[in-house]
Amino acid sequence: MAKYVYDFTEGNKNQKDLLGGKGANLAEMTNLGLPVPPGFTITTEACRHYLAEGAVPDGLDQEVAKHLSALETVMGRKLGQADDPLLVSVRSGAKFSMPGMMETVLNIGLNDESVHGLAKQAGDNERFAWDSYRRLIQMFGKTVLGIDGDLFERALDALKGERQDTELGAAELQRLVETYKGIVRERTGRDFPTDPREQMRLAVMAVFDSWNAPRAILYRRQERIPADLGTAVNVMAMVFGNYGDDSGTGVAFTRDPGSGRQGVYGDYLQNAQGEDVVAGIRNTIPLQELERIDKHSYDELLGIMETLENHYRDLCDIEFTIERGKLWMLQTRVGKRTAAAAFRIATQLVDQGLITMDEAVMRVTGDQLAQLMFPRFDEGADRKRITKGMNASPGAAVGRAVFSSERAVELAGQGEDVILVRRETNPDDLAGMIAARGVLTSRGGKTSHAAVVARGMGKTCVCGAEELDVDTAGKRFVAPGGVVVSEGDVLSIDGTTGEVFLGEVAVVDSAVVEYFEGAEPADDLVRAVDRMMRHADGVRRLGVRANADTPQDAARSRRFGAEGIGLCRTEHMFLGDRRQLVEELVLASTDEERRSALDKLEPLQKSDFIGIFQAMEGAPVTIRLIDPPLHEFLPDIVDLSVKIATSRDVTDKDHRLLAAVKRLHEQNPMLGLRGVRLGLVIPGLFAMQVRAIAQAAAEVPGARPEIMIPLVASVQELEAVREEAVRILAETGVEALIGTMIEVPRAALTAGRIAEAAEFFSFGTNDLTQMAWGFSRDDVEASFFSRYLELGIFGVSPFETLDREGVGRLVEIAVREGRAARPDLHLGICGEHGGDPDSVHFCHEVGLDYVSCSPFRIPVARLESGRAALSGGDSDTR
Repeated sequence: MAKYVYDFTEGNKNQKDLLGGKGANLAEMTNLGLPVPPGFTITTEACRHYLAEGAVPDGLDQEVAKHLSALETVMGRKLGQADDPLLVSVRSGAKFSMPGMMETVLNIGLNDESVHGLAKQAGDNERFAWDSYRRLIQMFGKTVLGIDGDLFERALDALKGERQDTELGAAELQRLVETYKGIVRERTGRDFPTDPREQMRLAVMAVFDSWNAPRAILYRRQERIPADLGTAVNVMAMVFGNYGDDSGTGVAFTRDPGSGRQGVYGDYLQNAQGEDVVAGIRNTIPLQELERIDKHSYDELLGIMETLENHYRDLCDIEFTIERGKLWMLQTRVGKRTAAAAFRIATQLVDQGLITMDEAVMRVTGDQLAQLMFPRFDEGADRKRITKGMNASPGAAVGRAVFSSERAVELAGQGEDVILVRRETNPDDLAGMIAARGVLTSRGGKTSHAAVVARGMGKTCVCGAEELDVDTAGKRFVAPGGVVVSEGDVLSIDGTTGEVFLGEVAVVDSAVVEYFEGAEPADDLVRAVDRMMRHADGVRRLGVRANADTPQDAARSRRFGAEGIGLCRTEHMFLGDRRQLVEELVLASTDEERRSALDKLEPLQKSDFIGIFQAMEGAPVTIRLIDPPLHEFLPDIVDLSVKIATSRDVTDKDHRLLAAVKRLHEQNPMLGLRGVRLGLVIPGLFAMQVRAIAQAAAEVPGARPEIMIPLVASVQELEAVREEAVRILAETGVEALIGTMIEVPRAALTAGRIAEAAEFFSFGTNDLTQMAWGFSRDDVEASFFSRYLELGIFGVSPFETLDREGVGRLVEIAVREGRAARPDLHLGICGEHGGDPDSVHFCHEVGLDYVSCSPFRIPVARLESGRAALSGGDSDTR
């Protein structure tokens, strides 16, 4: 029979799939002998059964009852016992950290009888008991019964007025309990449940249900967490931080999660329960202050932090409670961190001998590296600082101030950059945080909801800017000196320093970009990046090339570490002043006129290629022959028609152009006369390009051209173009590989035949994705992609990350059959996926030789190629 419940003494940190991250780590801390309140974990398997069947699995209730009885024996009290109650917390805990996205209920077991027993247990502390009771009803009402949490907040605000909640007396809190019970009765039509077992059962099911709450779904989509994992539920004996000033609760990090620097980092609140810290409803004090308040607990905490960091060999995020001078550990996990902290911490741990450089590279990601390449504020620019808060998540963000999550989503959807301003954020603000360029709050510390979630997403965040008087209803805030910022006003926030500026502040390149451009590593962060890149380059198997069409882009790509060009688009060379020559080509009515137009284009193309070959200094350059339909180089059909209909200045050429545009017009040009088809229909077009490539290569010592035929669907198409190209290359004495872009599903499915005529394949995954899915990227991303993401049809846009099941299957077929026909077939990818971290790993796994991407994504591809090699997923098909 399946086992669905595990005591904290039974598990370990390697059982996150079964026990969730929180449960596995509570078990690990228990095994280490750290002070963890006793409890048990209900597994993710139970959650998955509940979500699939709508009921808990058979036997679960009996297992829970058995473990609860064991917990009562250990504690010497029974759940909700009237004269001496045991209280428990019920908390979520998925495999991957999802801060604030799912549910927690504290103080389960309180009712009108046991509240008096709790007061007696606490030394006749009536205030503490009624404060705990009101918290239970408030959390249970919102979490389990689905009551709007603002109803409870408004009742609390009305009672306390200008006071802190800690200043409310026992009698006031008792009245608040009655008010809360009235809210429950009014909103649900039933009384607040007083049976402690029923409270716990309903809370467990509410945690299960919260896995599919809208905010949890949105967070999983943002963080690419699988939807079928489910969450575990942790039931733990309550320890109380709200006994009085000798008690409290806090969150600590073994290193600064913002910068990665070593030291004491965290927040503490006296006379509070855990949710008070992360919710940001009261401003915390720095963890260092605990040394003054309770040195014994402080010293013990520092010792435990060192133990945990050495044990996990990583930055740890710790939640703790002090109950009347006794320290209790409530949670630990490998902490979320900013991109800068990730690189610094990884290299620090190497230098401390805790991890190897291989492990260090696996501790950072390409997405984090991309964040470090974002611009920063120009220190020499004019700026008006209006306040300073806590530097919760670094970066430079500029945008219009908005005061609600809904407004942030709305304006961001219209293309506006926005800064979400709140007193404090809560999980319901997640959509707005994703949409915003940055987040600014007036409350909360570095461990508040805003800070933790922003760091996890790589969003710029300044929190705890106490000088701001934020009026969300009035859509404005007042800063020191009477400065009023209303919705729509532009703000600039610096998540590295915590500064907030009025208006737009100019930005400059990051120090990491300057390093990739050739500057010496200037600080410890850039030195950490340099070490990671050198190691990744040393272990990766995949080559990394650039998508570059100009000598300038080619030169930059070399500085960024490209080992060649994987895609040089020649159609960009037909724009600007050269449009006139394309018009001549289209309007040509005789072979002589066509040759004349091509003869004029050829030296221009040759010049382009010479510049690119020189910039690449002997590295391979894959040149794609012209791909788009010719009408894209001609005037717009509507504009030209209007000109002819209304202007007196119409020439014979205008009429001929309109006729040509109409002749070339296609209902769906993406599936029409383009690519290899154009080269076969327009005599001499591809020959002119091949000749220009060959002549340019002959003039540049060491040039290594590779000629790529686009949009091939049949080997016969490729053979027809290849025959002419081979002849031209032979005439000039230049050697060049001749291959094709695999971007049509039929090409992937007939790769074995095509490989007989191709020396290389380059997967054009933009078009391959469009054709495999049957939709146009230019049209569908704005029309229905958001709905598909909402429904979970896409976990992420297939244009952003390669669709492994469909498009990836086509790639796998082409790799296998192509190499079977030609074992030395060279394979690469040149679509936008070449710079996407997950797609790079796929390319490594299926055995491609290189990825190609835009110049700014080259460092990301280099790092991820190294990580792919270290991940153990090497499945080279050769």
